[in-house]
Amino acid sequence: MLLNISLGTAVVAIGFWLLWGTLLPGVVALWVALVGSFLYWKCRTITEIWAWSTLLLGLESFAWPLQLMIQLKSVPAGPSDEEMGTILSAVVLGLFSSVFWMSFSYGLFKRKPETPAPSTTLSTPELAKRPSRQKKR
Repeated sequence: MLLNISLGTAVVAIGFWLLWGTLLPGVVALWVALVGSFLYWKCRTITEIWAWSTLLLGLESFAWPLQLMIQLKSVPAGPSDEEMGTILSAVVLGLFSSVFWMSFSYGLFKRKPETPAPSTTLSTPELAKRPSRQKKR
């Protein structure tokens, strides 16, 4: 279980590092600590670990083209043709990979075992109070 938490955290950390490659290593380490502690706290099965990890990776993939557009928008002279090509490829690849990872995550969330709902059994007096559903002739 701890191996899967470590691997899931590493996958999310690599995605975060690719998204924000210019950040200080301390920020990436903080992200690793937050994700690792979240997975340790929230997940009870391996399926849940990978469902949350792939969901976070999908969100990071979705944020990548947005972050790139914001970064290039801050340039005062407008983007060049090369930068526009970079934005286009980031949008196509980022949206494709985010849809893939979020769909994969959705499938894992649907696959995880559900906790059974508490069953309520009716006692004999409560059964007597219930109206019968017999057909009237």
